[in-house]
Amino acid sequence: MAVKKKKLNFAENLKRMKRYFFFLLFATLSLVVEAKVELPQLFQSGMVLQRGKVIPVWGKADAGEKVMIRWQKRQYATMADPQGRWRIDLPKMKAGGPYTMTINDRVLTDVLVGDVWLCSGQSNIDVTIERVYPRYTDEIDHFDNNQVRLFRVQNETNTKGVQDDIRPTSINWKPLNKQNAWLFSAIGSFLGKRMQEHRGVPQGIIVNSWGGTPIEAWISADSLQRDYPLQVGKTQLYQNEAMVKAQQQANQLADQRWRQLLDAKDPGVAQHFAALDYDDSSWAEVNQYKNDWAKSGGRGIVGSIWLRQHVHIDKAHAGQPARLLLGTLFDADFTYVNGQEVGRTYYQYPPRRYDIPEGLLREGDNVITVRFVNKYGTVHFIQDKPYLLAFGADRYSQNPMPKDIIPLSPQWRHHAGAEMPACPSGDVSLQNMASTLYNAVLYPLAPYALSGVVWYQGESNSGNPGPYADLLRKLMGNWRTLWNDPTLPFCIVQLAKYMYPTDPGYQNWLRLRDQQRLVAEGDAYAEAADIFDLGEENDIHPLRKKEAAERIAQCFDKLK
Repeated sequence: MAVKKKKLNFAENLKRMKRYFFFLLFATLSLVVEAKVELPQLFQSGMVLQRGKVIPVWGKADAGEKVMIRWQKRQYATMADPQGRWRIDLPKMKAGGPYTMTINDRVLTDVLVGDVWLCSGQSNIDVTIERVYPRYTDEIDHFDNNQVRLFRVQNETNTKGVQDDIRPTSINWKPLNKQNAWLFSAIGSFLGKRMQEHRGVPQGIIVNSWGGTPIEAWISADSLQRDYPLQVGKTQLYQNEAMVKAQQQANQLADQRWRQLLDAKDPGVAQHFAALDYDDSSWAEVNQYKNDWAKSGGRGIVGSIWLRQHVHIDKAHAGQPARLLLGTLFDADFTYVNGQEVGRTYYQYPPRRYDIPEGLLREGDNVITVRFVNKYGTVHFIQDKPYLLAFGADRYSQNPMPKDIIPLSPQWRHHAGAEMPACPSGDVSLQNMASTLYNAVLYPLAPYALSGVVWYQGESNSGNPGPYADLLRKLMGNWRTLWNDPTLPFCIVQLAKYMYPTDPGYQNWLRLRDQQRLVAEGDAYAEAADIFDLGEENDIHPLRKKEAAERIAQCFDKLK
């Protein structure tokens, strides 16, 4: 009996060893299958994938590593190549979600399938919901659509060549609501909202834009080399990182020194021109639109200039919170109310909307002080903009204007600040050089499947509109090749109305618009969105972005 029992123990141990062996084997295989992979920034929880098209998914892993995607109850596998790159093309899908996608050890949740739009160009794509809020206060206050997801590409340049991925971003497939959209593209937000409401499927909006950039920055060097070799050559000059860093540091030091000398020379800093009790009775009175006070020897004063305006506040408005609207100013301003700084803006384009806290305004005499600082040009106020104090719950609205306002006078008291020599600088605006944005922020997005591209750019090329049609055709062909989609739809947004017919640049502005129209008419997969009537003669950044988004949407409806 003892021998028989020993044999049974041996058999049981053998079974246990086999089970342990298979467990180790399974665990090892699981580790191989679930080894870590690197995914591009676009692939995150909350993302929107394009319906009706093959869905490329790609990334990096160790060379030879197995990559497995679990998606829609199926598994798709591949091996990383010798360079560690891998790609799996998932089959076409109908709109829907939310779904979960597992890529080895990575689990992406809340994934939607619908339409994906790439919005690119310069500052009119950049213009945020915050900027246009006074025109659409009620609608923006009620933004709440989880079926619209927002993704903002972070600005970056590369002079040496294409890179694999973009930088991490803070707006990464966030649902459309007021908070998430506040610093996001207004055109992108309204376009996503409109498309979701009309098409009834999820919408993904990828915004990839940079204010002031020319079209050449968005085109590959290969596409530009034959016809625009000098522009490509200029970019090559800046491939020396040490040189670029040294110039940038020199510019920063020059700016710091310039401002130090400005503050030291400016009598308003030492004498506290912004103080409520400062005696400005001896200051000259000037009109804000007749800016001889901003010139010396017929030229604009480089340096600082001070203006003060006294405003009477009655008992009913005393102590109330308010919003100060100072139109649009050139260039930088530091603005004070009763000696307290309420806002500052460092460049010309943003509208000045400064909130005055409760308790700062007093009954009787109050003083608004503006210190202008500019490094070039002539300080000036933009005409036909609102200059006022607004009170009440509707003080944030400008459509319609608030009911309870105190208009400001165009008359100010003026005192010279400090006149300065020009601030020395070397141009290291890499974002304005050929191919630098294509390399850094456009190439890494492909081949993420898209429904179409919004191209709203041209302001920075309006000084030389002649080559624009050729450059735009190159860009569209370049991007379609990159996405391997010869029918990729483009909506070309024509420049909006800007300037007056008597302005020197007006005719070139119209010529560039015509170049945009000609390109769209000659391309079966492109449409032009004409928004000329939505523009403003005195503002290069018109605020009617919802209406512009509607016309863009109509272009894509035609191309559908």
